[in-house]
Amino acid sequence: MSREVVAILDFGSQYGQLIARRVREQNVFSRICRADISAQELSKMPLKGLILSGGPASVYDKNAIKCDEKIFELDVPILGICYGMQLACQILGAKIVPAERREYGRTNLSILDKSDLFASLPESITAWASHGDQIEDLGGDFVKLASTETCPFAAVRHKKKKFFGVQFHPEVSHTPKGSQILENFLYDICGCAGDWKMSDFAGETVEAVRKQVGSDTVICGLSGGVDSSVVASLVHKSIGDQLVCIFVDNGLLRKNEREHVVSTFRNHFHMDLRVVDWSEQFLAGLKGVIEPQQKRKIIGAEFIKAFESEAAKIPNAKFLAQGTLYPDVIESGSKDGNPAANIKLHHNVGGLPEELGFDLVEPLRDLFKDEVRTVGEYLGLPEDIVWRHPFPGPGLAVRIVGDVTPQRLEILRAADEILIDEIKSAGLYRKISQALAVLLPISTVGVMGDERSYENVVAIRAVETVDFMTADFSRIPYEVLGIISNRIINEVRGVNRVVYDTSSKPPATIEWE
Repeated sequence: MSREVVAILDFGSQYGQLIARRVREQNVFSRICRADISAQELSKMPLKGLILSGGPASVYDKNAIKCDEKIFELDVPILGICYGMQLACQILGAKIVPAERREYGRTNLSILDKSDLFASLPESITAWASHGDQIEDLGGDFVKLASTETCPFAAVRHKKKKFFGVQFHPEVSHTPKGSQILENFLYDICGCAGDWKMSDFAGETVEAVRKQVGSDTVICGLSGGVDSSVVASLVHKSIGDQLVCIFVDNGLLRKNEREHVVSTFRNHFHMDLRVVDWSEQFLAGLKGVIEPQQKRKIIGAEFIKAFESEAAKIPNAKFLAQGTLYPDVIESGSKDGNPAANIKLHHNVGGLPEELGFDLVEPLRDLFKDEVRTVGEYLGLPEDIVWRHPFPGPGLAVRIVGDVTPQRLEILRAADEILIDEIKSAGLYRKISQALAVLLPISTVGVMGDERSYENVVAIRAVETVDFMTADFSRIPYEVLGIISNRIINEVRGVNRVVYDTSSKPPATIEWE
């Protein structure tokens, strides 16, 4: 990597990915690293600065996550946020203790020094805090920059080293001036040039793929979603006819999905697209399976079999390109060796066995969803592809809670088509980040005509998000929800009740399984 980078050491913060996004929004490339990455490893990067994230532990706990203390000898500015501030200050001689009064939520920050980190800010701003520990004694090597009513050292600067610490969270929207604080750190303190642009990324990635692949053939698993479509376009731009796209019809697709993909990529973009109908094998493997992770494993295994069946017909096929994104890697349990909770197996990550037989090409692995869309626009992909809502690799199987059968798939396909049709008609499709229908494993009593019914329940889920790491439910107008519900109940045989999911992520995930 030749581009300047700001590395973020992740101490388990719920806002770790948000810090990375906020840095990138300032046109500076960020990379998340494990908290204990060595200073020697960091020194190999074109490093302009370091950010130490928050975290759930206390720095004085026996098993508290620590960093390599030699990072303070790297001669690059360091910003510590919350736990990151406490850990750095402890290493550099300050004393950290449990606060007499914990500080959670909005607080008023009084700025005492506006010479660098808080340049161009007013003397008082709103900040978002979330901590139970704080600095009790700074020692003699720090300057106090800001305070709150309950936290006397809410921001500090070291007198000799290029370290700054803030006890609040500038990366969240609840700190309105947080972007200005980060801009001051990145540009005035770190001296960043701001050379992170999607157009540059696309050009560099095209060259990187060409260099990685050489004269070999690349297979791309094309689903028609924005991620795989952007990957296919990037790789096709790089190596042209060396790319062979494979579309697997797993029998778990939305209505007319197969026809749409073939029309777009084979007929419009003139890519070499092979279609593999593996629907019988997928449905046979899923018969009677209700546990979500098991569904994903079965689908991942069958997906590989389908690929191998077609790949065997393609000479010189050495690489597999896929649309793995940053959140996929994080949620599947690891990023740059950093342990993380395994929330769910992602089709692009957890489902790939070691004996796959292909080298991987993952050009979007470090991007968030909105960055992928920007690349797609730069590549000239149609709007209906670039802004298409995400659709999971396992398809409708993880939107059917319980047993997956042909009959239940038909019910869900019909309900899904109505949902998407109506939110588009209402002009809400671009506002909503992802909308989906879920078929529940229960039946309820209803009255249809003059007769009692006992039929299926469909749940509607719609969320709004920037990065898909966190999300809130969409406030769809009641009249639109009413139209959706009425059409599903009247037009989809076997459904007599529609409910709306109003949970956020976290604690819920966006998909139900």
